[in-house]
Parts: sequence; structure tokens; C-alpha cells
Amino acid sequence: MVLKGNPVVRQVKKYILLFIGAVIAAAGLEIFLIPNQIIDGGIVGISILVSHVSGASLSVLIVVLNLPFLYLGYMQIGKTFCLSTLFAVISLACWVAFFQPIPGLTQDLFLAATFGGVLVGAGAGMIIRYGGSLDGMEIIAIILDKKSGFSVGELVMFLNFFILGSAGLVFSWDKAMYSLVAYFVAFKMIDITVEGLDESKGVIIVSDSADEIAEALLARLGRGVTILHGEGGFSREPKNVLYSVVTR
Repeated sequence: MVLKGNPVVRQVKKYILLFIGAVIAAAGLEIFLIPNQIIDGGIVGISILVSHVSGASLSVLIVVLNLPFLYLGYMQIGKTFCLSTLFAVISLACWVAFFQPIPGLTQDLFLAATFGGVLVGAGAGMIIRYGGSLDGMEIIAIILDKKSGFSVGELVMFLNFFILGSAGLVFSWDKAMYSLVAYFVAFKMIDITVEGLDESKGVIIVSDSADEIAEALLARLGRGVTILHGEGGFSREPKNVLYSVVTR
């Protein structure tokens, strides 16, 4: 029990899980996506395109192109997050180099997009869940997540549409469409890994129309509602507060 609460043990566990996430994502890239010219999104996707066009090392590009976003993460999110992300990115680059000589497991584009997306999303989601990021675009998404109602996965998908579409110019338009399929799968896996399988959320509603809202939740949505009695912090007027559990 003493070891479990030890901060050193917690840090070691964290970096082990970040390392495992990078291994999973690298396997998805090099075993399924890249051999079939299906790209990932974000800086990794840009690195794949630049590597294909220029012949430069993909591992080196992943690290170098992520450096400006790592600096942004350091300024906006903090030192701990930046170090975790740097560790995850370097781990990803090393494992991409390790898996590169291994031939792809399938030449079926749909299977490659599906299984590659699952692995990349699971790896990226694990890294986000344990305090890091696998890609510079995910740093932007995490920053925007604090200021919007969208999930990290949804924001990453939005930011990557243009990058994924550019695969049509470098490879072919069917590869670009399969890249989109892979990323739809990946973004859902990111959500599942970060948020968990349970899609239920507790909702607190403060309104002057509490009775009408409670009736609608009960009669129209079939959701149970608990009515709490509160007080306005500024007005000091009594308020009815509704608490209900709904799906995301």
C-alpha cells in the first residue's frame, strides 16, 4: 500500500503506460496504415507525406515537426505535460523505426484502415489519458477542449480533415478516403480510451423553469430527475436545481 501511493512509483507507472501507448500507435502506423499508403492525421500525417515525397526519415520528421507544438504545450499547459508529450513522441519515433522493416499484415485497404485506426486511436487515447499527447495537433485539441463543448477526439478529427484530404494529392483519392475511414475509427477509439465505455453523464440544470424541465425529462425522455433546493450566489434567491443522468 505504501508503494502504491509513492509518487516515484506513480511516475514510473505513468511513463510505462505512455511507452505502451506509443508502441500500440506505432504498430498501427507501420503494420497497417503506412504500407497501404493510408496516412494518420496531424503532424504524424504531415511527416508521412513529407517522408514519402522527400525520402527523409519518418522518425526524424515526427520529432522535428512536433517541436514547435511541444513548445506551445509547455507555454499553455505546463512543464509536466510537455515532458510527457516529448517522451511519447520520441517513443513513437523509435518504435516507428523498429516496426518499419516489418511487412504489412494485410493489403486489404478496408481492413488496414479499420485495424490501423483502432490501434492508433487506442495508443493516442492512452497517452492523452495519462497526461501526454502523441501529436502536435492533439496539443491544440486539448487546449481547445477546455474552451469548447467538443471532445478531444472530435477536435482532432476537425483539425485533421485538410491533412487527410491532402493524401489524395500525394497518393490517390481512394487512399485519402480510406485515410478518413481510419481516422473516424481512431477518433472514436480516442474517446473510448479517454472517457471509458460508459457514455452516461450526470447533468446539473439550474433554471427558473425547473418544474417544466423536470416534467419534460420524466415524460418525454424517460429520465429520472432529482430536485435539489439551492440559492443564487449573487441574488440569494431560492433556486430549484435539477440533477439527472443522461447519455453523452
